[in-house]
Amino acid sequence: MSDERPDGAAAEGTDPAEVAPDGWPVALRGVTESVVTTLGPNDRWNVAALGLHAPDSSEGVVTARTYGRTRTWRNFAERGGGVVQFTVDPRTFVDAALTVREVDEPVLPGADAWVEVRAERVSAETEGDTTIRTWELKPVEAEVVAERVPTVNRGFGAVVDATVAASRLDVPAFDTDELVERLEYFADVVERCGGPAEREAFARIDEATGWRERLGGT
Repeated sequence: MSDERPDGAAAEGTDPAEVAPDGWPVALRGVTESVVTTLGPNDRWNVAALGLHAPDSSEGVVTARTYGRTRTWRNFAERGGGVVQFTVDPRTFVDAALTVREVDEPVLPGADAWVEVRAERVSAETEGDTTIRTWELKPVEAEVVAERVPTVNRGFGAVVDATVAASRLDVPAFDTDELVERLEYFADVVERCGGPAEREAFARIDEATGWRERLGGT
């Protein structure tokens, strides 16, 4: 998938590799990590991680995938949407990806921007025992809460990658030994390059998965 506009020009105010989809509060590129809240049958908002696939142009539609029978899948199907939000707090990503978290309000306190979306399922495919559903996300209302000067922290990237590896532990399609090796590497990166927030976030990964108990014995 190309992340450039068809005419080769970037959307105004964005990097040439980014696309600013109509109605969205931020520009996207590749698969942008976000957090989504969806309203459950108990009238509380479930918090989950969600990868956003950028369209080819600003007129295109953002898509996302759900894997299996998750709460996000259920709530998208039953409620027709949710609230996508963007944050740089690694602890929020860990809680969203690896724990069951429910909140009373749809917008999280640490969100720098959010967009309410309608979710429409456009395709489904099966890999092994898992059904992967693709959703088109169309914006309804959006707000930028806070603007920040971006900085690069390898620890933050390691936390996000670690949540992916941790979520695949004991899934038959993935090699557990290899995932534990990845987690060990990401833990080292966080220890060397991360700040207090990244270290706290990785401690939550440890607590949620117990992966360190497998070191040397997988």
